[in-house]
This record gives sequence, C-alpha cells and structure tokens, in this order.
Amino acid sequence: MKFTKMHGAGNDYVYVNCFEETVADPEQVAIKVSNRNFGIGSDGLILIMPSSVADVRMRMFNSDGSESEMCGNGIRCVAKYAYDHGIVTKKEITAETGAGILTLQLFTGADSKVEKVRVNMGKPRLTRGEIPMLGEAGDKVVNEPLNILHTTFTITCASMGNPHCVIFVDDVESFQVEKYGPLIENHDLFPRRTNVEFVQIISRTEVRQRTWERGAGETLACGTGASAVCVAGVLNGLTDKKILNHLAGGDLELEWAEDGFLYMTGPAVEVFTGEIDI
Repeated sequence: MKFTKMHGAGNDYVYVNCFEETVADPEQVAIKVSNRNFGIGSDGLILIMPSSVADVRMRMFNSDGSESEMCGNGIRCVAKYAYDHGIVTKKEITAETGAGILTLQLFTGADSKVEKVRVNMGKPRLTRGEIPMLGEAGDKVVNEPLNILHTTFTITCASMGNPHCVIFVDDVESFQVEKYGPLIENHDLFPRRTNVEFVQIISRTEVRQRTWERGAGETLACGTGASAVCVAGVLNGLTDKKILNHLAGGDLELEWAEDGFLYMTGPAVEVFTGEIDI
C-alpha cells in the first residue's frame, strides 16, 4: 500500500490515495499503520476517495480502528494532497465527510503547493439530540455540572459533525488530561463517546487547548475540537467570536461568523511518502 504521512498542527495521519489504491478492512489497517513502534506511527488513517457529490471524499479512522465522522486537521491535509497531487486544480473545493459536505479555501506558497487551508466547518450543533447526549433532545448543554471521581466539572458540549465536551480549567499544562480524558470520553452521558477539550482562557481572543481525542487518546491538535472551543467560549461569555487557539502542535485561527458558520484556518504539511506491506 502506498501512503503519504501528513499532519495539521501536529495531528498526524497516514493518508492513502484511493483514486489509485484500494484498502480492504480499513479498521484493521488503521490499527496497524498507527502503531508508533511497529507501524508507521500516526493518530489514525485517512482515505482520500472519489465522490459523486463533491470534489473528494474523506473517510477517517482513529488509531483504535473506530471510524469518526470528521477531522478538522485531517480535512485540511486532504485538501492539500488533492491539490498538490493534481486530483483538483482549483483553490476552492468541496469535500464529502461523515459530517456532510464542507467547503475549503486553499492558500499556496512560493512553490505553488498548499501551505494553509480555511475550512467552513459548518454550523455547530448544540442540542443533546444532535451531539448526541442523553437527556431531553432539544436542550443545550452550557456550563452544566458533571461529576467524575469526586470532582465536579462544568461542561459545555457541541457537535462539529462529531461530539465534543469542553471544560475550562485554570492551568491546562498541569491538568491531568490522561486521568480524566478517558473517563469523560466513555461516560454514559455520551452514547457514541465524546472528544474532550481542556481549555485555558488567556484573553478574549486567545486560548490554550489540550485534547483527549475519542479513539486516539491525547493528540497534539484537534480541529473540530478547536472549533467547539470557539463556540463554547462564546456561549459562556468568555471569548469573542474570533480567537487564536494555541495547541501543542501549533496554532489554529477560529471564527464563529455572523452567518452562523464556523471557519477554521490552519496549516497542512506533507512529511513523507512510502509503501507498507499490509
């Protein structure tokens, strides 16, 4: 199997061009290639595929083999790959995902290759039924208490095509993400599990984020998570609608625009290509 290793702000995946390759049993392939000791090493596997309704289609599998609806960092790399490798020739493209069809703007550098991508992440979904969460389907979850190991957190939840639980903390660097992340991810409140964002407010236009990603553990960045953080900050009156989010792997620019859509801008980097016997 030919592959390309790429990352968006350190959130790294193995990408396969399924315009040319066929991947049988992608769940097991994801587990194998993601292993950082015995495989290629990544947060998961992303397939770049033909689509009948968009320019390209993305399927994304976590390192544990589970399939996710969307990946904000991954979709930027899909756009970069598609343009740099001649699958598309225009700088505004559409991508089919499990969360719907997204529109992406591509920005090239001096070498005519894509360096940065702006993604219309869609409108955030804020009710329990949309996220999904247990409880009254039409209710929103803003600053709601959640008890974990005798500790009460206040959570704000949203879906950006995949579920997110945002928790604001005083010092994100020292917070025990690896302790509380998996407990919240697998809490009964979330029937399809959830991603968890731990966030420190720096100012009304700047935050710092760590993410416990559903099916992958702590990752260096999460684009859909950063988008959910932008929404949660506004809903709690803590941030403006346009912020800079510092993640371990790099920075992302987020804007919850007046049209109701969430826009994310960030880097996309190709690291290396290769072949692996699967």
